[in-house]
Amino acid sequence: MLADEPRASGRIEAAGAAPPHCRRFEVSAIPDALLRERIDEGRLVESVDEMSEEYKRELRHIVTVSGDTELLSAPAYYYAARKAPSVNSMISAMAIVQDELGHAHIAYRVLEDLGVSREWLMFERQPHEFRYPYAFDVPLDSWVELCVANALYDQAGYCLLSDVHDNTSYGPWKRGLVKVGKEENFHLLHGRRWMQRLVDSGAEGRQLVEDAVRWMFPMTVEWFGLPDDLKTHSSQLDYKMKGLSNDQLRQYWMDEVVPFCRQIGLDVPVHRTADDSAWELEYDLPVSFDEKEKRWDFDDHITWDAVVKRWKARGPRNLAMIEEIQRSAGDFSWMFKDL
Repeated sequence: MLADEPRASGRIEAAGAAPPHCRRFEVSAIPDALLRERIDEGRLVESVDEMSEEYKRELRHIVTVSGDTELLSAPAYYYAARKAPSVNSMISAMAIVQDELGHAHIAYRVLEDLGVSREWLMFERQPHEFRYPYAFDVPLDSWVELCVANALYDQAGYCLLSDVHDNTSYGPWKRGLVKVGKEENFHLLHGRRWMQRLVDSGAEGRQLVEDAVRWMFPMTVEWFGLPDDLKTHSSQLDYKMKGLSNDQLRQYWMDEVVPFCRQIGLDVPVHRTADDSAWELEYDLPVSFDEKEKRWDFDDHITWDAVVKRWKARGPRNLAMIEEIQRSAGDFSWMFKDL
C-alpha cells in the first residue's frame, strides 16, 4: 500500500547530503537533466549510480511511505484478527498479516540499496516519524471491520501499487511489486467474500457491515491525499515513479469499490457525474472526523490544513502499534515476568 502523505521535517527528508542514517556512496550522481532524458526515453533506473540526488531523495520518500504502510497494517490487522470467528478464519487473517510484513521487507530492502538503514527504519524511529495512512491509526475493533478493511484498504493498496508497478522508472522496485500485487489481490478478495457472507447472513450481519462501511469508505477516499489542485510538487510523476495523480487514483479505487458495494446492496455516498465521466462524492471534502466515535460529520466542512494537522498528530493506535513492533528488538525480559 502507498499513500501520498504531506511531507514533514525529519531525517528521511533531509535535502542535499544523505541523512545521518544513510550510508554514503562513493559513486557520483549523474546530472538530473540527463536522468530525466533517459526516463523520458522509457529506460529503467537500475542502481544508485544511475540516479541524480533529486531522484534518489524522491525515491526514498515514496518507498518509505510504501514500506511503513505495509509494516503498520500488520499490527492494525492483527488487533482485529484476534476476534476471528473460527480457527480457519484466524489462519487466513494471519496469512494476510504475514504477507504485509513480507511486503514491508521488500520495500525496506529497496531502501537498503538506496543507503537507508533497515535497523533505523524498524527500531530507531519515533512513532510520529513513521509514514503511513492515518486510517491504520483508527482501531479495527472487530472481525467485520477487518474484513471491510481488507476490501477497502487493500483495494486502495492494490490500486496504488499496481499503478507504481506499471509506471515506475525504478527497475528493482518494479520487479519486487509483482509478488506484492498478487498477494494484495488475495487480501481484497478475502474482504469481499466475507462482506458478501455477512450481508447474506441476515439483518444483523448486514447492519454490522453497513456500520463499518459508513466510516471506512470516506476514510479510504481520504487515503489518497490532497486533491490535485492543492499539490505543491509533482516529482513522483515527473520521474515516472507512478503514473496517476491523487485524484486519478481516487477514481481508480472507486471504479473498483463502488460497483461491488452496490452489487451486495450497500449504499455509499457517491454517484456518477451527469456526463457519466467520473465518480462524484455526495459530500464536499474535507469534513471533520470523530476518531473516538468513528463518525464523519458531513455537514462540518473543514480545511485541508486541519486534515494535515490530524494526519501529522497520528491517531489513537499509533503509539501502541509502534511499541508492538519495536519491542521485538533488544531486551526480552518482559516476556518472562508472568511465567
